[in-house]
Amino acid sequence: MKKILVALLLVLGVNLLASDLSLWKQSTLNQIEQRGVLRVGMEPGYMPFEMRDKKGNIIGFDVDMARRMAKDMGVKLKIVPTAWDGIIAGLLAGKYDIIISGMTVTQKRNLKINFANPYINIGQTLLVRASVAKGKKSWKDLDKPQYTIVTKLGVTGEIAARRMFKHAKIRTFDTEADAVQELLNGKADAFIYDKPYNAIFMAKRGKNSGIVFWDKDLTFEPLGWAVRKGDPDFLNWLDNFLNQAKHDGTYEKIYHKWFKSTYWLKRVQ
Repeated sequence: MKKILVALLLVLGVNLLASDLSLWKQSTLNQIEQRGVLRVGMEPGYMPFEMRDKKGNIIGFDVDMARRMAKDMGVKLKIVPTAWDGIIAGLLAGKYDIIISGMTVTQKRNLKINFANPYINIGQTLLVRASVAKGKKSWKDLDKPQYTIVTKLGVTGEIAARRMFKHAKIRTFDTEADAVQELLNGKADAFIYDKPYNAIFMAKRGKNSGIVFWDKDLTFEPLGWAVRKGDPDFLNWLDNFLNQAKHDGTYEKIYHKWFKSTYWLKRVQ
């Protein structure tokens, strides 16, 4: 009886080992190592996370983090520029291994994809025409039919705008630049978008633009790296990578470069 039990345990152990090996072969992390390339999907239009410089190169905070990620994996980095409205579909279709593109973690997105631990937190803020902002104390003073709020289509800025502004007119655009240009042209009263983008806009064009920056966070939005579901190995690696980067100075160095310094603006102006 003991021999039979031992034999059963050995068979069970072999089956479990085979199952573990099969799962590892299916892991995106294993595929990246075998391929020798980390493929990252991102939309290069969100300063300072990802954008194109004057020579057409994609640069930014997310790019530097992805580059360090690939280095620690011992593989090359391949950026796959992707339109925002198809970026999740591209991940699910296997066009790239991960989305690193300033993506806010939301429950709706989490139904389709998984997120590693948030790597940064941002909030929605407002750029307001100075003539409109005069005498007003908060966003609630703009929630009236005579005011027009603009933002980018399909992002959390639009979600926040539609949730908060029940009476004001809301208009959306394909890009942040188009939406903010509408504000500069005097055809909109306020632009709602992520704080980093608005802060950089003010650093570049705020002076004498007739625009003021209401920098109080209207929302709490953690950004996360997105991967396909069913891949705990990859998530585990990403969480450990982020934890290490935040404790060995890597993260702070990259953060300072893109968020506390503005010298890089010369590369994109």
